[in-house]
Amino acid sequence: MSMVDLIMPKLGESIMEATILKWHKKPGDKVEQDETVLDIATDKVDSEVPSVAEGIITEILFKENDVVPIGSVIAKIDTGVETGQTENIKKSVSSPQYEDANVVEEVPYQPEEKKSTGNGSFGIRFYSPLVLNIAASEGISMSELEHMEGTGQDGRVSKKDIMAYLEDRKNAPQHKQAEPTHTTEVQELPAETSKHEYQAPTIFSGNVEIIEMDRMRKMIAKHMIDSQNTSAHVTSFIECDVTNLVLWREKVKKDFEKREGEKITYTPLFIEAVVKCIKKYPLINSSVDVDRIIVKKDINIGMATAMPSGNLIVPVIKNADQLNLTGLAKQVNGLANSARNNKLNPGDTAGGTFTLTNVGTFGSLMGTPIINQPQVAIMAVGAIKKRPVVIETEQGDSIAIRHMMFISLSYDHRIIDGSLGSIFLSAVAKELENFDGKRSL
Repeated sequence: MSMVDLIMPKLGESIMEATILKWHKKPGDKVEQDETVLDIATDKVDSEVPSVAEGIITEILFKENDVVPIGSVIAKIDTGVETGQTENIKKSVSSPQYEDANVVEEVPYQPEEKKSTGNGSFGIRFYSPLVLNIAASEGISMSELEHMEGTGQDGRVSKKDIMAYLEDRKNAPQHKQAEPTHTTEVQELPAETSKHEYQAPTIFSGNVEIIEMDRMRKMIAKHMIDSQNTSAHVTSFIECDVTNLVLWREKVKKDFEKREGEKITYTPLFIEAVVKCIKKYPLINSSVDVDRIIVKKDINIGMATAMPSGNLIVPVIKNADQLNLTGLAKQVNGLANSARNNKLNPGDTAGGTFTLTNVGTFGSLMGTPIINQPQVAIMAVGAIKKRPVVIETEQGDSIAIRHMMFISLSYDHRIIDGSLGSIFLSAVAKELENFDGKRSL
């Protein structure tokens, strides 16, 4: 019998875990090589995981909605089992956790972790999504979870542990509230203790609508908070005259679409300017590894793209410095269409070294974007507006109607100081302002 492990694939440099959305196979099912076994999701993209070999699924190690570390074994495939033995395998590997969706056991694999000492100095503990959901609905705080005894592997808290805890809490004798005395002073628990130890779901008054976050929105929220906690964010702004660029695009867009079958938007023009400036200031195209600076030689530009659901995803244009304007336009359009139709592959969102977001698409003049980890900078371009501005000519200053745009750059102040951030931002603005309005396609 030859066993092959199905591994949770690596989905990008900054992605350390993925959520299992759906299993397409169950223990005992036959699977072909490259046939889809399960669907997974990260904070960036949903994806399918294919089988690495032909055989029989003998064991599934995680359940739907489990969050699984990258590199974990998620299933086992027997490549030496005859098709006729399928029914026997189904019987031998069947267990209540696959037959009853309401029964959830602890997962058999987790990274090495520290157990809670119970004395207030806590290590990192794993809690399954079911346990966390029960805790949230019953008002059990993280502090209570940390003190809870677990019977699962490595002391983890299982469903039966938390249900037993709730039963004990329910049956515990309640302290009767003392009758009021002549004094009007009422002794209460400190606000902080009450908040952390007895936190209950918030009750909202008035006319409200409560909307549960979808999975992607929860992941985006976590990704943004993690970025703020990782990088020392600083944002610089500059105003840019893009009149030459706007007029050139208006002049060539019909011919470009006719010739290439693609529309030319402003995004490839912005990316072209960014790439030129990254070559001049390569530290912008780097990441931080503890106390080391990793300067990336490849220039892979992520472009923030809004999805129909309202969520945001960042597909990546690989080796953008090796593409001409036509190549950039085709890459931008192709990735944007795939994102909007939920057709992106894991590789389409991996490996970004710098991100561009166009907040002007929705009418904003400027923005303060959050860095897309593990990158160290992200640029936002605002809406292009016609405004009267003072321009310098050989005949002196004059007022003219120009197409103006604000650009902002958020950067990681751990390695990028204000001088470099501002110099890079000014360089991008100059590239756009000095755009050759007579260039040919």
